[in-house]
Amino acid sequence: MQIHIKVIGRVQGVGYRAWTVRQAKKLNLTGFVRNRRDKSVEIWAEGEIEAVNALLEMCLKGPSWARVETILPQSYPDAPMPQIKANIFESVGTV
Repeated sequence: MQIHIKVIGRVQGVGYRAWTVRQAKKLNLTGFVRNRRDKSVEIWAEGEIEAVNALLEMCLKGPSWARVETILPQSYPDAPMPQIKANIFESVGTV
């Protein structure tokens, strides 16, 4: 399963990207996380449906310094994800 998540709130400058990478690697997900200029964090993740759903639940809270206001998830069961390296979940540059 593939998912795109936009996380809104106090999520930049609080370790949200590094935290997301750690959680995604524990769940054996592929994809990336990045900051957006609108102060949100964007996550593209792919993997087993249970793992993707677990990451989605974790993103509702985030790391201890974050204050998540809302998340906007969208599933993409058939669409290819952009810029994905095989078997890697990483933090990439801001867009």
